[in-house]
Amino acid sequence: MSARNPGTELDLSWISKVQVNQPAVLRRAEQIQARRTVKKEWQAAWLLKAVTFIDLTTLSGDDTYSNVKRLCYKAKYPIREDLLKALNMHDKGITTAAVCVYPARVSDAVKALKASGCDIPVASVATGFPSGQTHLKTRLEEIKLAVEDGATEIDVVINRTLVLTGQWEGSDFIKTSTGKETVNATFPVAIVMLRAIRDFFWKTGNKIGFKPAGGIRTAKDSLAWLSLVKEELGDEWLKPELFRIGASALLLDIERQIYHHVTGRYAAYRDLPMS
Repeated sequence: MSARNPGTELDLSWISKVQVNQPAVLRRAEQIQARRTVKKEWQAAWLLKAVTFIDLTTLSGDDTYSNVKRLCYKAKYPIREDLLKALNMHDKGITTAAVCVYPARVSDAVKALKASGCDIPVASVATGFPSGQTHLKTRLEEIKLAVEDGATEIDVVINRTLVLTGQWEGSDFIKTSTGKETVNATFPVAIVMLRAIRDFFWKTGNKIGFKPAGGIRTAKDSLAWLSLVKEELGDEWLKPELFRIGASALLLDIERQIYHHVTGRYAAYRDLPMS
């Protein structure tokens, strides 16, 4: 992410006092997952809001210019225009928050977005994604090259060895996972992260962003994540500068739910050809 956090003096004594009440965290996570997060009449509005937090992502080994171009088109036009018109939202400029690609595909994304007259940010994973196990010089060079190609946001994979040995790193955003792990974004872990963000804000006045990524595939999932962030951090965190959802398949289900809301029936895949 673009730099925002001016930094603060590291207070290891504060960190060492942190304790997690695991049973309480698990109970809170169960509450979030079990309840209906948004009343039916408000779901369409909240789903459109969820779209604006998505880092629309492709991180495949066979990515090419053509599928990155397609991704960028979908980022600019995430919901069919006739559906937005039916909701009187066609003139609100709804797009995804960013597109996210490998460093080697950044220039493709920048080119595609520029050609469409769109200023959606290009984010890139870097620093030895997804393991982070490359030399520091290589990691820094990868960031440099991505920025030179036009990336304005970088998802840095931290060196987890440093964390496990107490050598902490700072950031503007913290992310649940790379999305390439066996277990990715989970509510118990997210609750701990969100409360750490809240405590850090109370202590320093610095707002840190939050990005769950990996395994978030359904519209219902997205509503639960928005509800969690709203309840734990407040409405001021519900903006793209402080909250993102890393996803590739999520947008398809959100558009299907919007289609159902407007038409009363679920879309066939041919009805949403760009999803």
